Amino acid sequence: MEAITSRIGRGQVLLADGAIGSLLMARGLPRGAPPEGVNLEHPEILEEIARLYLEAGAEIIQTNTFGASPLKLANYGLGEQAGAINESAVRAVRRAVGERAYVSASCGPSGRILQPYGDMEAEKMFASFQLQMQALIQAGADIICVETMSDISEAQLAIQAARSVSPSIPVMATMTFEATARGFFTIMGVTIEKASSELQKAGADLIGSNCGNGSLQMVAIAKEFRKFTVLPLLIQANAGVPELRAGQVYYPETPEYMAEMCRELIGAGVAVIGGCCGTTPEHTRAMRKVVDEKKKNSRGS
Repeated sequence: MEAITSRIGRGQVLLADGAIGSLLMARGLPRGAPPEGVNLEHPEILEEIARLYLEAGAEIIQTNTFGASPLKLANYGLGEQAGAINESAVRAVRRAVGERAYVSASCGPSGRILQPYGDMEAEKMFASFQLQMQALIQAGADIICVETMSDISEAQLAIQAARSVSPSIPVMATMTFEATARGFFTIMGVTIEKASSELQKAGADLIGSNCGNGSLQMVAIAKEFRKFTVLPLLIQANAGVPELRAGQVYYPETPEYMAEMCRELIGAGVAVIGGCCGTTPEHTRAMRKVVDEKKKNSRGS
């Protein structure tokens, strides 16, 4: 397939998939169990979910490796299996999508806090991410997606780990922000301006935000990013802010609403749009119509 960076460079808007965790739970993942355990035990479930998003129109399908760094997996006694867990996830998505979509290898936070605020040494965190990246890239991932980061130093280490394995693989990087009276900040105090500068310095090809916010807030975040960077933007909103209803987590944004907000994100200059917590293949399907409409109008003009 043509490199994602080439397509974006021509002005195309690409559609990424949505949540994995909720779909895994609907298929039997026990509450509190590591989602990445499914990669070795039931890779066929990963294939099924990838196909659902592919059929819904996603062009970028993520792997179930968000928490698959050795440091994170060690919390569940799975650290020694990190290589196999990451490889299995990539191969499951590839079996499902072939060359019809990009396989985006997810890499989330390690769950550890770097010195001097915590006890984790940067060298050890880098080595953990590097092992994960080696497994993901060797298994055939098309893209690395460093996501849901709050500490800019940790995000940089993950990006640098990917670059140490493959200088050429496209790397996307997103951070999670909260709205305050003084603007948007991560829980570690990182501004969008700083994120824009430091993620680019670390070697990311696309930058942006995921998780923590519904679509309306993400439009504001995208516009703020656009003030500080010329890099392509990636936005993956939650299906709204979660609510507790009758003991169940409920996400209020419907597929139709997220599709309408997709128009706003395109207008804000976002190159890759997807979903995060609470989104489903139905949200992807609705957003696909908007992205296709944008393509049609671009050709017409």
